[in-house]
Amino acid sequence: MTSSTCLEITNLSSAVSSEQMRTLFGFLGDIEELRLYPPDNAPLSFSSKVCYIKYRDPSSVGVAQHLTNTVFIDRALIVVPCAEGECRPLRLKKQP
Repeated sequence: MTSSTCLEITNLSSAVSSEQMRTLFGFLGDIEELRLYPPDNAPLSFSSKVCYIKYRDPSSVGVAQHLTNTVFIDRALIVVPCAEGECRPLRLKKQP
């Protein structure tokens, strides 16, 4: 099992929101931080999004990986753990 507490979720629909991601992945453990790029209030439209989630418990990362290939909205999710140092977006200043 992984000791990382961070996840990278890619291949997200451009229609997905931070709230939807928090609801879906919040069932798997306590989320310490969640970042969605581009953010919900981005002025431009993008074809896909990426999300980074930091859990309090590393075991949640292992469970969350089982959501890989789950179709969410209109795309199959790709869920992979990332090392703390590789989750750079989570180390940025908190968004307002």
